[in-house]
Amino acid sequence: MKNSVTIALALALSSAPAFAQAIYPIDRADILAGATFDFKVEFPGLVDPTNIKVTVNGADHASAFGKPATYIAREDGKDQSALLLRQVALTKPGAYTIEVSDGSTSRAVSWNVFDTGPRKAKNVIPFIGDGMSPAHRVGARLLSKGISEGKSLGRLAIDDMPYMAFVATAGSDSIITDSANAASAYATGHKTAVNAMGVYADRTSNPFDDPRVETITSLIRRQRDMAIGIVTNTEIEDATPAAMVAHTRRRAAYDQIVEQFFAAKPDVLLGGGAANFLPQAEAISKRKDDVDYIAKFRDSGYAYAATATELDAQAAKPETRKLLGLFAPGNMDGVLDRKFLKGGGVKKSPDQPDLTVQLQSALNVLSRNDNGFFLMVESGMIDKYAHALDMERAVYDTIMLDNAVKLAKDWAKARGEDTLILVLADHNHPNSLVGTVNDDMETLPNTPLRERVGVYEKAGFPNYPKPDAEGYPSRVDVSRRLAIFSASIPDHYETLRPKLDNPNEPTQKGDEPATFKANAKYKDVPGAVLRLGNLPAMMNASVHSGEDVILTATGPGSDRVHGSMDNTEVFRVIADALGLAEKK
Repeated sequence: MKNSVTIALALALSSAPAFAQAIYPIDRADILAGATFDFKVEFPGLVDPTNIKVTVNGADHASAFGKPATYIAREDGKDQSALLLRQVALTKPGAYTIEVSDGSTSRAVSWNVFDTGPRKAKNVIPFIGDGMSPAHRVGARLLSKGISEGKSLGRLAIDDMPYMAFVATAGSDSIITDSANAASAYATGHKTAVNAMGVYADRTSNPFDDPRVETITSLIRRQRDMAIGIVTNTEIEDATPAAMVAHTRRRAAYDQIVEQFFAAKPDVLLGGGAANFLPQAEAISKRKDDVDYIAKFRDSGYAYAATATELDAQAAKPETRKLLGLFAPGNMDGVLDRKFLKGGGVKKSPDQPDLTVQLQSALNVLSRNDNGFFLMVESGMIDKYAHALDMERAVYDTIMLDNAVKLAKDWAKARGEDTLILVLADHNHPNSLVGTVNDDMETLPNTPLRERVGVYEKAGFPNYPKPDAEGYPSRVDVSRRLAIFSASIPDHYETLRPKLDNPNEPTQKGDEPATFKANAKYKDVPGAVLRLGNLPAMMNASVHSGEDVILTATGPGSDRVHGSMDNTEVFRVIADALGLAEKK
């Protein structure tokens, strides 16, 4: 029997495919000196461990990493071997070449381990407008500042910064990124695949055992004992906020992401998504177990707020050092619904805080830590509305983001400019401002829908009412309004009108499984036109696009922002501002 097993193994080894191994971290990875990561080699077939050789700059990997990797003979029970070494670090800056051989095939990758200078900033606040395209920024400027004879009547806070760059957003597996791997690049400095965060997406079936890379929040807690804040108006478990702490290649694993939030214990955690914090017996719960994470956070010393009123009260208490706020079962409502239209979930959750209120509460709590803080603030519903072709709501939430940035800039100025502030999107949407939509029925009776779009000189200027003190016009259903169109569309009924009852839902389930069709809800809207989509039928909404996003910055360390950058370099800007490289 023993001889039979030996012969079978030898045959399997000899039939292993002859192509290169997968190595994580990947080729050309930039790694902060002292930051931890998991090292993994995936062999395409079964490999005899006695034939494996792994070197780091010519030295045996066990010597370079301080311990040997674990050999996995049959990963996931398949004819594929692997090496895995958890939580290692390289503290000496410089170029590294990692060579792996299994006796018949070999591969080499290069890494750059980078240093940082001394600490420059006490605090860092990255603002992320999820999916915020240039069209959203221009729309926000036009509505909130106005325009006369071609010149804006004011500047947005997000644009009024001394440093600017274009940031490339592609992931390790595709030229088009999603919010998970985009935010993960900002939080870790490493590329990864769509849907993944804080890991390199490997081949195993378990979405939680992939090779990990250390997040910015882990680094600052471990090295600087700084406070950590995460603020959003989406579900707090959604990709961008989750990427600040989480390690998984499955962004939809909300229950486990909540568990990772609890393990990481950021000092301030504010957003929607209460449904995945509550035990499954609760009516609004989406959890699949009986754990009450709101109770667990409270038992760990967190003050808790479920409304804007409670948030103000909890943040104002001098003794509040840890704060959890969950203001809706799912995503929070955007500003157009909360302040004006009262659509969406406002009737069920009428006392939701504005992003500016969330930010001020976070600043109040986090600034009680004398070591400084890292605070990620996301206006996340910009992306949700852009997906749904709901441009008015996306623009209003861009104005809200701008108000939050102004608040932070004023706060930092009053403190003596000790805070690095970054403003950027995680990815783009293929949205463009092409002109205006003219609904003047007296001058355009019975005009077909597409002929109401004014381009070039016929676009003129929109006629929104003068904005209020926060920059919001009181109406969006004006007769000459912005025409912001998407280049990626599902089948839908185009009305060229703002949705005044609830956020737009362009599609409904199709007649075939896993497909979508135009939502018949809008079929009988006067003038509605069926637009055939340019996306696969499996897509129920517009999709992301691959253009670079705009990054603006101010404060200590912001001078590193310039020209053309990769999204992983945003992490490096933050790490350098905080002087996070571990010195050997």
